[in-house]
Amino acid sequence: LLAARCGLRRREIVDVTPADLVTNDTGQIVRVWHGKGDKYREVFAPPDLTQLALGMGKAPDEPLVDVNDSTVYDWVRRCAERCLAQTNEEGWNYVGPHDLRRSWGIRLLEAGVLPSVVMELGGWDDWKTFRNHYLAEFSPEALRRERSKVPWLSEYSGDGQQDSYSMVGASATGVSG
Repeated sequence: LLAARCGLRRREIVDVTPADLVTNDTGQIVRVWHGKGDKYREVFAPPDLTQLALGMGKAPDEPLVDVNDSTVYDWVRRCAERCLAQTNEEGWNYVGPHDLRRSWGIRLLEAGVLPSVVMELGGWDDWKTFRNHYLAEFSPEALRRERSKVPWLSEYSGDGQQDSYSMVGASATGVSG
């Protein structure tokens, strides 16, 4: 849950204690003290996850997941193997803890969270890498789809011709098309 619902890396998962689950001015969060490069960050925490974790009865400084990070890897791989057995989908052969983190980031983006906020929450510093791994590719189809979301750009017909509305707008402003 800390990977799939909070985007934590497997090393970060084993460091989380009940004291790291707090509420601040943005809501319930998980404090990540030693992220990649030992960087501190705060990650949104779903209320049900926080309740579950705090209900475990652990001491404030006791790890929620008291195993080493390689055990977290093994748990995810065993789960993926069970999914493979049930579905016979080859992709399960390649699932690891990082895929849970990647899915978390993509789900936030699909929900409309700004990429800059997702990068901050996930501890990503490199825009190019983030874009290549988490954002849709810049295909002509994606560009047309995104252009259609902007009302004042949607008059483009896609065949290289402007419609009459844009032609009138261009001539009214003195712009030739």
